[in-house]
Amino acid sequence: MTPEAQPMVRVTGRPYLAVGLISAAALAYEILLMRLLSIIQWHHFAYMIISLALLGYGVSGTLLTLAKGQLPHRFTALFALNATAFALSAPACFELAQRVPFNGLELLWDPSQTLGLVALYLILSLPFVFAANCIGLAFMGLQDRIPRLYQWDLCGAGAGALAVMAALHWIPPQACLWLVGAAGLAGAALILSMHRPHSWALVGAGAVALMGLWSVTGPELRITPYKGLPKALEIAGARIVAQRSSPLGLLSVVESPRVPLRYAPGLSLAATGEPPPQLAVFTDADAMSVITRFDGALAPLAYLDQLSSAAPYHLLEHPRVLILGAGGGMDVLQALHHGAARIDAVELNPQMVELVRTRFAHYAGDLYRHAKVSLHVAEARTYLARSPRRYDLIQISMLDSFAAAGAGTHALNENYLYTVQALEALYAHLREDGYVAITRWLKLPPRDAPKLFATALEALRRAGIERPERHLALIRSWQTTTLLIRRGPLDAADIEALRAFCRKRWFDTAYFPGIAPQEANRYNVLPEPIFHETATALAAEGAEHLIRDYKFNLTPATDGRPYFFHFFRWKSLPELLSLREQGAQVLLDAGYFVLITTLAQALPLGATLVLLPLALLRRRRTRGTGAAGVYFVALGLAFLFLEIAFIQRFILFIGHPLYTVATVLSGFLVFAGLGAALAPRWQARFAVRPQRAVDSTVAAIGAISLAYLAGLPALFGLTMALPTAIKTLITLALIAPLALCMGMPFPLGLTRLARCAPDFIPWAWGINGCASVLSALLASLLAIHFGFATVVILAVGLYGAATLVWR
Repeated sequence: MTPEAQPMVRVTGRPYLAVGLISAAALAYEILLMRLLSIIQWHHFAYMIISLALLGYGVSGTLLTLAKGQLPHRFTALFALNATAFALSAPACFELAQRVPFNGLELLWDPSQTLGLVALYLILSLPFVFAANCIGLAFMGLQDRIPRLYQWDLCGAGAGALAVMAALHWIPPQACLWLVGAAGLAGAALILSMHRPHSWALVGAGAVALMGLWSVTGPELRITPYKGLPKALEIAGARIVAQRSSPLGLLSVVESPRVPLRYAPGLSLAATGEPPPQLAVFTDADAMSVITRFDGALAPLAYLDQLSSAAPYHLLEHPRVLILGAGGGMDVLQALHHGAARIDAVELNPQMVELVRTRFAHYAGDLYRHAKVSLHVAEARTYLARSPRRYDLIQISMLDSFAAAGAGTHALNENYLYTVQALEALYAHLREDGYVAITRWLKLPPRDAPKLFATALEALRRAGIERPERHLALIRSWQTTTLLIRRGPLDAADIEALRAFCRKRWFDTAYFPGIAPQEANRYNVLPEPIFHETATALAAEGAEHLIRDYKFNLTPATDGRPYFFHFFRWKSLPELLSLREQGAQVLLDAGYFVLITTLAQALPLGATLVLLPLALLRRRRTRGTGAAGVYFVALGLAFLFLEIAFIQRFILFIGHPLYTVATVLSGFLVFAGLGAALAPRWQARFAVRPQRAVDSTVAAIGAISLAYLAGLPALFGLTMALPTAIKTLITLALIAPLALCMGMPFPLGLTRLARCAPDFIPWAWGINGCASVLSALLASLLAIHFGFATVVILAVGLYGAATLVWR
């Protein structure tokens, strides 16, 4: 061991455990911020802000590199100081960030909002700087134990992800911040106790004080006024009567006794009745559902026949119905009102079910215990895979909020319910002459409806239907569209019944087989019959030309590219910008442009953090450090490329986004940590030619990744109907060999750097963090445009590049 590699720290188990605690706290804090920012802003701002906040790891690498000469004999004090600073700054920075004047929806047209975004980056990055300093200091102080340190770093992060996910089931996210602070203080206590045995008492008292203070005075969430919940609370007398919090979302039930809530999307302008009293239920302060007062009488539900979603009930008699996304139960009431023989209601969030079944059971007429209703807490695709039943009607209605849909805030949202494969599965669960009915908010110019229409056509073609256009109908109200997909061609009786339904309610028929141009655009009149013209062109020969030339992205979403809500096309940008004075900026997908803006800011920031230490350390530069920089950048990009791509693939398999993220993320981190621990033994097997240790590891990563890319869809098809617990075990078994290999290249590289250029260890740690930030952004962008397969292939190529520069 060279003199530079001598440990600066007395080796006991405490530094490893301290590193594990800090890593666990840092990842838990990251997940908490995602949850909290999803509530006070929108989810895509959360992901983008976190990405740049994690540049704190790059800042840490730069600071430690520049301060290298001051560190050798101050490890204990500096580690404890940074751990304590992390514990205190984590909750404080979130509270401070809430006070920054920032409206993400104005980012596209108000340049001053960029300053607010930068302020958020700086504030939220500070705790990550302190956490990264702790881990970087450990790498510098225990250079001969880097693989084991990296093992505790990754395993601690995996444990932190699981712990915070579990805590979020019982504790609101803002109150969970004290758990993060307590873990940081515990890490400080472990290090201090190496030399000061009584420091436990002091730090323990601080932890108790922090927990007590934070549990009592946790921050009030300052939700953007552009979400549905703050708007609802502006109504005189409106108040929150119940709240439920879980990793799936914060549910807020709002009562408005003085000005009654009336929720009936796209209610016919010819309607004479109104809804009964309702309670609004907001998920993460938006995406409103309602719990309707119901006493068993069907007459007060007559308004539900005045919605476009009621159309299939006029084409069927006493249908057996499947409702996906049952929420507060409005669609279930609609099915009961129309005489459904049997109703299977599927809802993902168990806390929504609890509100309807227990807390407001009397108000809702014990709806979810009705004799005709069977309730299933499950994800829609998983339920379809497990259920052998066939239905006369499968209904999906209004699963997002009007404001979020209109602003394009779902552009980065993967959604496996509106893909070609999903519509194939829905179609396969229909009885003869049954219908799938999908109701969504109306957008102008048309984007949602044409894309869903094109997706349905493609799904029917893949199902072997020769004339898929004969199976579809599209109608619209002034606010909603409803697409009908029939198992079997629509006949004259169906079409006449649909005409009569629309005529009586002043709805417009946009498409059905044989529709005449004059039958469209009659009631809710638009300047041009654009819905009819677009649907007709998509149903005709040469539809690919329309999809290619349309101003918005109408390419059908697939399970490999499940971004149904991504409508933006770069060729339309100049026209949209030229019309910004007329309000055309709302046609730009906000989520997508936040991603682009974040990437544009992350690139120069990351480059600065990487190049600045090299410029200042040029006198100490060692041969090969440039190649080392490329090596660690490639690893940072490749690791997260694979992690993100496989998280998205396994969401469809496990069927529950929360459990998938917790399982896959923790699995990757823990097994990669075990791989790091095995790295020295693996390298020892190639003592004569150490290059082969990296070559063989990367070859295994490439082979496993490509095998999964080819084989996972078939495996998922065979096993998706299994119980969630078994699928979780299968997921971990699949992740284990890949993650074990992925955990080796980084500690092998740091160990080699410790021998030849120890001054550059913190620099390598920092640039790996910067690359990870860029990786998260690039992975999302590439998946949107090219699909997850491309992300995996690029990751394999980056690992291959790392082996080349290893030499």
